[in-house]
Amino acid sequence: MSHSVEELARIAVDAGFHIHKELGPGLLESVYEAVLAFELEERGLKIDRQKPVGIHFKGLAIQEGFRADILVEDRLLIELKSVERLQAVHGKQVLTYLRLLDLPLGLLMNFGAATFKEGIKRIVNNHTDFAS
Repeated sequence: MSHSVEELARIAVDAGFHIHKELGPGLLESVYEAVLAFELEERGLKIDRQKPVGIHFKGLAIQEGFRADILVEDRLLIELKSVERLQAVHGKQVLTYLRLLDLPLGLLMNFGAATFKEGIKRIVNNHTDFAS
């Protein structure tokens, strides 16, 4: 069964909410990543963790420009943090990843915030033409 990227995002946010409610803030980012990946797989989704993403620049190929924390069904990027509050650079980082992966939507989930609602951000990639 193929889900839309919006449906994948809804499932991921629901899973993240329940994890934050159950475990609370303050654990290592890697713990939240493992638990979220497990939860999404339990819900029948294909998950890639720490997927290396290559970057090409003027003929230079860098095999691992970055690693995607979680890639859901090859269509939704989830970047995880466990910090007291998100910084602007975190959102910019996700947008760069979305552009490099040519994906429309990413979720920035911060499990370090007091409530999950204040720790979740949707990042939309509207840029298909990088020259503009």
